[in-house]
Amino acid sequence: MSDTRHSFHRVHHVQVGMPPGQEDTARTFYARVLGLAEVRKPSALALRGGVWFHTNGVELHLGAELDFRPARKAHPAFAVDRLESLAAHLAVHGVPPRWDGDYPGHRRFYADDPFGNRLEFLEPRKAA
Repeated sequence: MSDTRHSFHRVHHVQVGMPPGQEDTARTFYARVLGLAEVRKPSALALRGGVWFHTNGVELHLGAELDFRPARKAHPAFAVDRLESLAAHLAVHGVPPRWDGDYPGHRRFYADDPFGNRLEFLEPRKAA
């Protein structure tokens, strides 16, 4: 057993990729459709492109990648309230939810952002 003196207390942020120059597309989806607030990037990092978002202790960074390929397996998973409402909201905006019942104790679906990155949204099942 190791003598660790450090501890982890939360995930600070998750980063996913996006194509360069598509910040406005990211803003439309993540801010307008999902309702996340944009976070101003530090000046030194702003030069790299991409855009950051935040809501209720959740921070998501989108980083511009020259050889961008969508993340199909690795993905952020968001715990949400009113999952059905979010699924309907995304569908109205042309983002169809892909429901998956394989995670015990939770209802969940996957959806893709405008760049093809997989996103997961889940909510604990209510006790019967």
